[in-house]
Amino acid sequence: MSFRGWRSEAIEFYEGLEADNSKTYWTENKRVYEEFVLGPMTELLTELAPEFGASKLFRPYRDVRFSADKSPYKTTIAATLEFGGYVQLSAEGLGAGSGMWMMAPDQLERYRRAVSADETGEALADVLARLRSAGIEAAGHDTLKTVPKGYEKGHPRIELLRYKGVISWQQWPPGPWLGRASAKDRVAKFFRTSRPLGEWLDANVGPSRIEPGGRH
Repeated sequence: MSFRGWRSEAIEFYEGLEADNSKTYWTENKRVYEEFVLGPMTELLTELAPEFGASKLFRPYRDVRFSADKSPYKTTIAATLEFGGYVQLSAEGLGAGSGMWMMAPDQLERYRRAVSADETGEALADVLARLRSAGIEAAGHDTLKTVPKGYEKGHPRIELLRYKGVISWQQWPPGPWLGRASAKDRVAKFFRTSRPLGEWLDANVGPSRIEPGGRH
């Protein structure tokens, strides 16, 4: 089947799960999840694949082994895409992201060298500015509270140097649009607009050589 959007049952499912994150709720509403949440997400990912690559869908179960929060289920359905991208549906609506969420130490070293250099650093600043002008959030997922070791406090791109990762993100709240096939167009447009960020990261940072890591 082709992607036709998410019906209101998908948002209502996650609203209910946020209120009652229990095995009882999940079991009683599993058919709703499979038909109205998982089904459309699978169709969407299939249609995005020719341009953005194969997808990896995250499991709906939380790893609670080391968490004080023992809620068993994630309140989102999410997937990553091979050529860079992240898609998520929750009670808050549809979201899409791109970039490097958390860099490994060797990636972070290469990132800071590139940001510090005028040509590549100014290129990244320009990419982020253009994304923001297009209505897309573009910033560090997490930042150092202090100046990175080896860099001057007065560096013209000190804020970028303090990033531990750099991402673009766009969130669309629920509405009638979500139940239409054209919802895919918003995600695809976001990925295309965010492509320069991915290209900069690929050229200047690349995958980690010491531990798993890379673009979303």
